[in-house]
Amino acid sequence: MPENLQQLLARIHACTHCAPALPHGPRPVLQAQREARLRIIGQAPGRKVHETGIPWNDPSGDRLRDWLGLTREQFYDPRKVAILPMGFCYPGKAESGDLPPRPECTPRWHGRLNPQLPDIRLTLLVGHYAQAYYLGSRRKATLGKTVRAWKEYLPLGYLPLAHPSPRNQPWLAQNPWFEKQLVVELRRLVRTLDL
Repeated sequence: MPENLQQLLARIHACTHCAPALPHGPRPVLQAQREARLRIIGQAPGRKVHETGIPWNDPSGDRLRDWLGLTREQFYDPRKVAILPMGFCYPGKAESGDLPPRPECTPRWHGRLNPQLPDIRLTLLVGHYAQAYYLGSRRKATLGKTVRAWKEYLPLGYLPLAHPSPRNQPWLAQNPWFEKQLVVELRRLVRTLDL
């Protein structure tokens, strides 16, 4: 018998597949319900998200919610917004920022999760890892070029975004069109989802 979404989420929350490689241990962080209309695919939880178990519960999340024009209440309603990072657990710290998402997570779980979300009307691909996996050969040579070509991906249901991390402030400052054009369109698209 095929698993339902609640059974699948329970399996993911109990997953210890990568435990030996996770310096802070496994704590899968995601949210989803069948009724969700917006899907956000980011990288992996950061330290603060790992500690609280709440996705995007950090300055990056504050900026992302601002870009979307959503309240915390709307954003954290899994019947409205599905949050599926490329890696569900905090991968630990690197020399500069966090380590990449564990490579096992997305192929292990996303293919089972996505069919359980039949009402998704827009998927945000936040950052390089999400864009590489979901756009494949359709993405451009750089993240900046992929994000700048965002209109090409809308017919596929995808909208590539730069990461909202404060560490990304220099890129945002060098690309003022992002907030002047793309964020304005993003808010309009989110309003059409009636979240």
